[in-house]
Amino acid sequence: MDLDLRLVRYFVAVADELHFGRAAARLHISQPALSKQIRRLEQEVGFRLLVRDSRHVALTTEGVRFLRDGRALIAHASRMTRPDVSGIRVAHIFDLDTCRVVVDAFSSRYPDVQVTASSMDSRRQFDALMSGLLDVAIVRLTPAMTNAHPVGWRRLPLRYEPFWLVGRPGDPAAETASMYERPIEVFSDPVGSAMFNAHGEFVSELEAHAGVAFHWLGNPGTFDQCRVRMLRASDRRYLLEFESYALRYVHDGMPVHRPAELQPVYPWSIVWRDEPSNRAVADFIETALEQADVRGWLRQQSSAPFWPHAAVPTPV
Repeated sequence: MDLDLRLVRYFVAVADELHFGRAAARLHISQPALSKQIRRLEQEVGFRLLVRDSRHVALTTEGVRFLRDGRALIAHASRMTRPDVSGIRVAHIFDLDTCRVVVDAFSSRYPDVQVTASSMDSRRQFDALMSGLLDVAIVRLTPAMTNAHPVGWRRLPLRYEPFWLVGRPGDPAAETASMYERPIEVFSDPVGSAMFNAHGEFVSELEAHAGVAFHWLGNPGTFDQCRVRMLRASDRRYLLEFESYALRYVHDGMPVHRPAELQPVYPWSIVWRDEPSNRAVADFIETALEQADVRGWLRQQSSAPFWPHAAVPTPV
């Protein structure tokens, strides 16, 4: 049997979305045409790949196995046709430094491997990874992401990035500060906004856990834009900020403090497709885990308890 690679790609899209309408839109074909092609593929392989009714789509046991093999087949075909098979495609999230640190270490160790870096938030990175547009992703995984793509990928915890409280220029230095001492603001888009994302979800959950109503400032995008907003502030508040940004405010006379009551940590994971990877992907993962060990990214560095306790990703 000569397997049509185009049909395999169609099936992978449906398996990723678990929804024929979304998969059809992603593939730029009509939903009836996609359904017809999936039935054709099932006829060719001789078994059902999907169970579907008017509301739900699910993989059969054979479908789960076929998805794994299908991803491997597509990846192999991609490597055969991509000119630079030694390259690797990753993405950064604005000016946050986790991925950048790994890319710098990787490029220093493997200068002959081309790294193509884009800018995407966690959700877009994960979708791009599963669509074959990225080779590896460093993201915060959310239930919505894992529900949308239940199979076909692997992950390992990479960093629990602490959040700090950033004071105003001229505030006294102190190792810790209470989350209840002053109003707290966050650079994030709130629930219900068009730009609500994985970071906003995390902040919203923290807000509910701590019992504090944060002041949501929206997401300016870059550190320089955040910095200008902070330098212009005249009120007495704390900014709750990623360590990647927080420690940079010190250069402008703004002290940073660890939260006294609990230590919020943002759980970054390194994620890749569950398929035979090229050497560059394996080396990138190895470099990332080495950086995590050398920099203590997974060790607790505050006397306050980590939050959320359930955020630690289980290696899969």
